[in-house]
Amino acid sequence: MDLGLSGKTAIVTGGGSNIGRGIALTFGEEGANVVIADLDDVQGEKVAKLIQSKGGKAVEIKTDVTDTGSVNNMVKSTIEEFGKIDILVNNVGWENVRPFLGKPEEECQKEINLTYLSAINCVRAVVPHMIEQKYGKIISIASDAARVGENMGAVYAGCKGALVAFSKSLVYELSRHNININVVCPAIIIPENLDEEVGKGSMAMGPGAAEFRKPEILEKIIRAYPLRRLGKATEIGNMVAFLASERCSYVTGQTISVNGGFCMI
Repeated sequence: MDLGLSGKTAIVTGGGSNIGRGIALTFGEEGANVVIADLDDVQGEKVAKLIQSKGGKAVEIKTDVTDTGSVNNMVKSTIEEFGKIDILVNNVGWENVRPFLGKPEEECQKEINLTYLSAINCVRAVVPHMIEQKYGKIISIASDAARVGENMGAVYAGCKGALVAFSKSLVYELSRHNININVVCPAIIIPENLDEEVGKGSMAMGPGAAEFRKPEILEKIIRAYPLRRLGKATEIGNMVAFLASERCSYVTGQTISVNGGFCMI
């Protein structure tokens, strides 16, 4: 199916690894111009070169999504490079799994800044350009934690819930400008390649993430999924690309899970 994304310009925050990497690669395969906005410029450059090696167009722009100046510079550089911004994917997030009462204040603030404030910063910077061209697609990567909660992930779940509500509320303001806004909730996605482990600016988990790689833990996790397997980053990319296409021109304000049946709402 031709999604009609050839020539469109897509910004993927945290596009250097894991879910963001899968999304960026999918856009590249569809012929879009891909901007990988990642604090980890080494990983971001690897993904950009991989897209280029397959005949696609991609650039890496080092970006701290918690800093408005850095975000504004990324948007300016994107327009200078490709002339427009058609798609924004808010993918950056961070979580360290631990009980709420044992979570230091600075760790709470880091989760809020990376998981929620980052999306606000990027939307604020990109939307004026989408309004001017009367076209835009905004897809934010949330989590089923936003829908059902998460044990030892209260702040993260709260941020993802806020991201869902933020996206729905924007629909009322931006739909008149032909801007579609949707949310994708992935299941747990573990990088397929250890060389592209979650980095400094990507959809990431804190030090506790290593636990997920232990065979006994991984086996328990997989049993919770009706499909009896974990998802792949490119499977999230497929849904994001679909929502960014004109095949979904009448879909807005929706929260869609891609989770192997883990959470069914």
